Amino acid sequence: MTKILVVLLLFVTVIQAQTDKFAAFRKTYEQEMKDAGIVGSSFVFLKDNKIVFEKHYGSANLEKKQPVDEHTIYHWASNTKQFTGIAIMQLRDRGLLKLDDPVTKYLPELRDVHNKFGSMDDITIRHLMTHSAGLRNPTWPWDKGEDWEPFEPTEYSQLVSMFPFTDILFKPGSKFSYSNPGIIFLGRIIEKLTGDDYEVYIDKNILKPLEMYSSYFDATPYHLLKYRSHSYYMRDGKRTEGRFDANTGITVSNSGLNSPIADMVKYLNFLIGDSARQSVYDGVLKRSSLEEMWQPQLPTPVDANGNSGFTTDIGLIFFLNRRDGHTFLGHGGDQNGFISYLDFEPATRQASIIVFNTNVIYPDGTPAEKDVVSRLRNEIRKLY
Repeated sequence: MTKILVVLLLFVTVIQAQTDKFAAFRKTYEQEMKDAGIVGSSFVFLKDNKIVFEKHYGSANLEKKQPVDEHTIYHWASNTKQFTGIAIMQLRDRGLLKLDDPVTKYLPELRDVHNKFGSMDDITIRHLMTHSAGLRNPTWPWDKGEDWEPFEPTEYSQLVSMFPFTDILFKPGSKFSYSNPGIIFLGRIIEKLTGDDYEVYIDKNILKPLEMYSSYFDATPYHLLKYRSHSYYMRDGKRTEGRFDANTGITVSNSGLNSPIADMVKYLNFLIGDSARQSVYDGVLKRSSLEEMWQPQLPTPVDANGNSGFTTDIGLIFFLNRRDGHTFLGHGGDQNGFISYLDFEPATRQASIIVFNTNVIYPDGTPAEKDVVSRLRNEIRKLY
């Protein structure tokens, strides 16, 4: 048998194994969607900048019987944070800020926050990017689900008015603790340094260069409304609808992005890198600065059993998970009925996206193996 034939047989074997692997995942994915009552979802897997598997399931709008496809526009919630972090690194590379600058250098109003561990001047931009500033998790302290509770603040002044009634919960830099307000402050810094609204800056400096032309923040442009997915909740077998086209207000830098899968694939290719487009990608953020964001800064918490779940460390905005010889990077989003996860592995040039327009509400204390999203994420990791 010639060497060429041996190589050919090996290649065919690899392709067949890959085909079988994705066929098995498709079956699992469809069954999980059906069993959980998910209304609509999309999944895509990339290798070397090419889509090797793509699956869309269900409906973007039950009332109109609108099927999900690659043009369906989802809400990406906290995946927005990645774009905010990239913008901060752009400004760092332009010499407009340093990661270890005090946040109060740009937002002096934060000095009204109570910090029993020292001065508010001790909290840096790096602390915000690693969720280690000691700030609380939610933007609003009102999270009991009452009808009168606001969805999100619409004016920055609303947050500022709360500063005298806000305190730092632990010594800044001492540990990781996820905080949405910290990312809002990063968005505010971007606006102060550039003179642009956050949405305008990101559109001009990230979305447009990456040709993400159907991506936007908050209220949907008229010409894209036909693609916008509705969102849903499933609780105890009963389905309710989320708010359509919800406005994330001042929290836009934390969770305001809306985008179709077709655009998010372009973003993943930027993260993976592509020699044919690297000059364009470097124009957004040079590779060395992007890779700097992926270096572990702090460990993330473990549960009572010592399991770290899907993250082991945080870099600059991006989360890391080291498991079974792999190092995955990425982020997730969960808001208003939408749930999404972006994962990528630079070493193997592979990446995936999974997104749902339905949030299945489980009782408190439900283990991960009972959660459809956690189960599917575990199956996805096996595809790498």
